[in-house]
Amino acid sequence: MKKIISFAALALLISLSASVFAQKKPIEIGKKEFLTKVANYETNPTTWQYLGDKPAIIDFYADWCKPCKLVEQPLKELAKEYEGKIYIYKVNVDKHKDLAKEIGISSIPTMIFAPIGKDPQILMGAKSKEELKKYIDEILLGKEE
Repeated sequence: MKKIISFAALALLISLSASVFAQKKPIEIGKKEFLTKVANYETNPTTWQYLGDKPAIIDFYADWCKPCKLVEQPLKELAKEYEGKIYIYKVNVDKHKDLAKEIGISSIPTMIFAPIGKDPQILMGAKSKEELKKYIDEILLGKEE
């Protein structure tokens, strides 16, 4: 009985800590996660079908890219501000060249805004936090000004 209670307490602690730390920062993903969490372009090569349960931003970047660095801190702040409302994913194009090529990423930073049930929108280049908030509110959350 003690083992069951200890196991239940441990499971509760893990689930609580997972929800507390869920989206405090952008989540680094690769091809495998992209195919399961964002869109499986291998099984659906002609149609975009976002797979997430919340809208998302997918940021394609590289560590050496200066404009990418300009977007890094605003995305971290927005991950905290919009916690529980959206996902913010990051894909390092140097580590995941095949994914970037297959998606058609030709310049960085490139961000895919993936709303639920709508076509994605692509944003290229560094944007300010205020601009990103506007895109999140309008494209991902459907708020009108």
